[in-house]
Amino acid sequence: MDIVLRVIAGLVGISLVIWVLLSVIRTFMLPRSANDRLARFVFLLMRRIYDFFVKRSSYYERRDRIMAFYVPVSLLILLAFWLMVIQLGYTLIYLSLGVDSLERALIDSGSSMLTLGFASLPDLPTTFVAFTEALIGLIMVALLISFIPTLYSAFSKRESAVNMLEVRAGKPPSALELIKRFHRLQRLDKLNDLWVSWELWFVELQETHTSFSMLAFFRSPDPQHSWITAAGTVLDAASMVNSTLEIPKDAQSDLCIRAGYLALQNIASLYQIPFEPKPKRTDPISITREEFYEAYENLAREGVPVRVDRELAWEDFAGWRVNYDRVLVALAGLLMAPPAQWSSDRSTIIRRRKLHKKVK
Repeated sequence: MDIVLRVIAGLVGISLVIWVLLSVIRTFMLPRSANDRLARFVFLLMRRIYDFFVKRSSYYERRDRIMAFYVPVSLLILLAFWLMVIQLGYTLIYLSLGVDSLERALIDSGSSMLTLGFASLPDLPTTFVAFTEALIGLIMVALLISFIPTLYSAFSKRESAVNMLEVRAGKPPSALELIKRFHRLQRLDKLNDLWVSWELWFVELQETHTSFSMLAFFRSPDPQHSWITAAGTVLDAASMVNSTLEIPKDAQSDLCIRAGYLALQNIASLYQIPFEPKPKRTDPISITREEFYEAYENLAREGVPVRVDRELAWEDFAGWRVNYDRVLVALAGLLMAPPAQWSSDRSTIIRRRKLHKKVK
């Protein structure tokens, strides 16, 4: 091979290997949110394949079973893709070192990466390169093996709170049901404990789900559970308590809401979901005034102490909800969350409203 072509092949090969190594570092090792184009390409490609099958499923339980495999399969495909690109890169490096044919270089690369050792290498430089390739292959497999327990540890911790919420907010979870149950048990004065625990949950959610972006797509063991609908339920409950209930003010609910919408906004940024980070209180939300009034009357009928001024309660609720409304609804749609009040049901309702306007 001409010396110029050998140099070009070597440079391209080294670039491919470095590209993959940076992708591995950003995906597995970097303790902060980082969008990796290679991993993003693989996950988007797999999402389109899964969407093809999901759209042909007429009921939610089947769609949920299909999407449960999305992240595990995508991770395996990503690992295979990384290994193939590394093999291609080292094939070009072997060619630049004087291996006489593309076929021979490909065999040498495959033998080294899989540590099979069936290929005999001609000289010391080629042998050294083979050792580096074998080392990279072993490191990548070891990283994946150690990465999976980390993922499932964060997943398990997240789901513990989601499962516990069913006891307090029903299934599917509802902010109204949560408030009514606390009222029936005469524990409205104990809501502070809930706000504290969920503030910590939101902080941990932001840390884990921005460091490992695929965690958001891990589905709950129960098809009717979802971390995003649980988050929406707690945020709506805190917003309803702040705006609508006639009970002593607890600043902890404010902190819980702030921790919640910051977590959702940071997670939404990973998936390039557009939102206004500092919206105005008067910006529109996906909950209508009529829906809020219905919820207000529902609480009043249950004997929950509500504020006399219903209009002011609506304005205050909308002022809280606007901070997380857009990201909550968008994430619920992206994650194909199960039906839940005021979160995953919004996209369907919004489509119906648009259709109704067109008919009019």
